[in-house]
Amino acid sequence: MSALTVDPGPGHGQDWGDLVRIWEETDAPEGCKVEIIEGIVTVSPPPSKDHNTTAELLQRRLYSVIPEDWGIYQTLGVSVPGRAGLYIPDLVVLPRAVASGPGNRVPAEEVRLVVEITSPANANHDRIGKAHGYAKAGIELFLLLDPWHSGRPTATLYGEPSDGTYRLLEAVEYGGTLTLPKPFGLDLDTGVLPVG
Repeated sequence: MSALTVDPGPGHGQDWGDLVRIWEETDAPEGCKVEIIEGIVTVSPPPSKDHNTTAELLQRRLYSVIPEDWGIYQTLGVSVPGRAGLYIPDLVVLPRAVASGPGNRVPAEEVRLVVEITSPANANHDRIGKAHGYAKAGIELFLLLDPWHSGRPTATLYGEPSDGTYRLLEAVEYGGTLTLPKPFGLDLDTGVLPVG
């Protein structure tokens, strides 16, 4: 199954409030991810077991280094209205106080790290559209775990966002070690991550 886009219909493409309403009202099958990517409501199938295992392994390591008052979330929406986006990263790290309370999304400027794990259905969104959206929103760090990258699974860390573009901080093929800088200070052994 691949990603499905939902056309908001005439007159809805330009209004952020209408897009968010459509996003909130989209009735997708359980486990599917509903996002707004470049002004289009997109429904992706549930992630694979390997995808979930990758998220779990990274989450376990992140908990050992983040401040006590921060949290790691897997289904929290990140609002990026400047890119007509409402993304649901595979992992998002931010202060717990921001993620607490009513609602199901947070402003991008509060996020400290986003992690996307590509799947065949969403790889280009993660590599291109979301990367630009996260950079434009000023999210400090973006970790892209890409087991589907041209037969050479890679982990890429982006940072220092400026004018909608990230600087490449580090990239390694799976098997290498990637270092998340402070405040994380984590050496991530990508050799433990499943491929596929």
